[in-house]
Amino acid sequence: MQFKHPEILYALFLLLIPIFIHLFQLRRFQKVAFTNVAFLKKINIQTRKSSQLKKWLTLLMRLLAMAALIFAYAQPFTASKTALKNEKETVIYIDNSFSMQAKGNQGPLLERALQDLFENSATTEKLSWFTNNTQRKNTSAQDFKNEILSVTYSQNQLTPSQVLLKANQLFSNEKDVIKRLIYISDFQQKEAFPTISDDIIVDAVQLKPVKHSNIAIDSVYITSKNASTIQLQVKVSKSGDDFSEAPISLYDNNKLVAKTAVDFSTSKNGTVTFDIDNSEEFTGKLQVADPNLTFDNTLFFNINKPEKIKVLAINEANGNFLKRLLEKEEFQFTQQTFKTLNYNEIPNQNFIILNELEEIPASLSTALKSFSDNGGSILIIPNPEVDVNSYNNHLLTLGFGSISTVNSQEKKISNIVFSHPLFKDVFEKEVTNFQYPKVSSFYTISTNATPAIRFEDNQPFLLQKNKTYLFTSAINKENSNFQNSPLIVPTIYNMALQSLPLPHLHYTIGEQNSVAVPVKLGQNEILKIKDSISQFIPLQQTKANYVLITTTEEPTNAGNYQIVKENESLENISYNYSRSESELLYLNPDEWNAVNVYNSINNLFESITEANSINSFWKWFAIFALLFLLFEMLILKFIK
Repeated sequence: MQFKHPEILYALFLLLIPIFIHLFQLRRFQKVAFTNVAFLKKINIQTRKSSQLKKWLTLLMRLLAMAALIFAYAQPFTASKTALKNEKETVIYIDNSFSMQAKGNQGPLLERALQDLFENSATTEKLSWFTNNTQRKNTSAQDFKNEILSVTYSQNQLTPSQVLLKANQLFSNEKDVIKRLIYISDFQQKEAFPTISDDIIVDAVQLKPVKHSNIAIDSVYITSKNASTIQLQVKVSKSGDDFSEAPISLYDNNKLVAKTAVDFSTSKNGTVTFDIDNSEEFTGKLQVADPNLTFDNTLFFNINKPEKIKVLAINEANGNFLKRLLEKEEFQFTQQTFKTLNYNEIPNQNFIILNELEEIPASLSTALKSFSDNGGSILIIPNPEVDVNSYNNHLLTLGFGSISTVNSQEKKISNIVFSHPLFKDVFEKEVTNFQYPKVSSFYTISTNATPAIRFEDNQPFLLQKNKTYLFTSAINKENSNFQNSPLIVPTIYNMALQSLPLPHLHYTIGEQNSVAVPVKLGQNEILKIKDSISQFIPLQQTKANYVLITTTEEPTNAGNYQIVKENESLENISYNYSRSESELLYLNPDEWNAVNVYNSINNLFESITEANSINSFWKWFAIFALLFLLFEMLILKFIK
């Protein structure tokens, strides 16, 4: 027990005064002679004993009443160390990721949590709070209540370590302050629990869904295409065992085109196929029925009118292998000999291949440098007998380094850099047992460019810097069998394809997405991305014959959008939410060291209120003082 005014307790020493007065009474009794009658003596003795008892009881009641009053004025109380701290800081993290759409016992987890926070936020203290996409610092309880119910779902999802980092940014740097983080989440599995510093109290509330089941549309892609039909394949996955099949619908501009069902009887992953007309455009939407999580029930995609990538091969060697590789529907492939080259065609291309030129004259080097600066992509295949000086002059203008004289030595091409963008999604796994191609001669090079393919001794065979590629060896059939290797197909095909990033069927919000729009902009002209209710200006770079658009966090909502120039619609683009939250796997916060875990927000706030409460007892002591005075009156009245 503690006292608000402990100095008043010194008044207890005053209780000694009535004790001394009682013990050392100065009154003298006068003897009176009386007849020696035994009966009267007996009455006299009994009366004196009764009087002494009455005086002692009266004194005790008065002392207890005075002591109770002194204790009441000292204001005794009990409280925990947390309650006694005057400085407290509270930060609340509310997980508003899409996994919180799951249904709990009282509805969607997030909506129930927001309602509970609204009802339990009756405090005079200021607090800070944040979600996956918003934050507020030192807000009042009223401001908190005004904003909390307007929190919406976000595709972002912070990991536990990110939550702790953000909370530390909202806490002050003051010492001797109780810092409390309230962590409200379903704790979907992202990473292992981090270590918590000793100066922070973490209270965790794990919100649990009733069912751990979900159906998600993962992706859609084109499997085949001919003059009349496009075949779409859709990947659908499920978690939990509540579904054996699920209906899926295909829409074009919100018009139902086809409907089928995906079968989950043998696997948790299923695929369905749709055939659509090979029209110029298809603004698509795939939809599956799943009441638990809704964010991944819809997938938007677009099939735009195809724009061909312009590829020019400048040959001084046989270019038939390039023709076989690049005379595809995606490309507009042309080839010219070096002697008949039309320099006016260079700025209009997207990808230029220098196929074993013996030299690169200054005029061609200047034209290629301008082409490269305007976003063009170049592949240089050297001749077995090049003019080293002209090559090095051109490579230096591109910041590529320099080559030396040719080395006549056979080498195997055996090391693929699987993480290189050219080979992204090409190999299901890192292949090591393929038939290695080889070269008979090669050039050594001094460069800081990035290797994509290496020889067996780790010297580079294919290098990239920015959008320029360089083979360090001729790849004609006399010098190499690389043309016969399966590796040549993804290598050169992807170089050409990546020279003009054509729109994908769909993009993921939150990732860095790039698309090249083949349009020329005038001065002060910009491109916008819009739908029926909103629009934004994306990051864009103007090149010679296209505009490169890059998006990350915008748009914030999944859907089909248009890329527009003023009021002219150029092409469609689709965005979807990440499917990273579709699989319902959860961590157990009971395994997080130094964390207090509660099963509901109400229980958490009841515990905090109890921990912060101060139990005052001065009223009880005032009541005791009155009771002792009442007992004294009763003693004086009824004891003779």
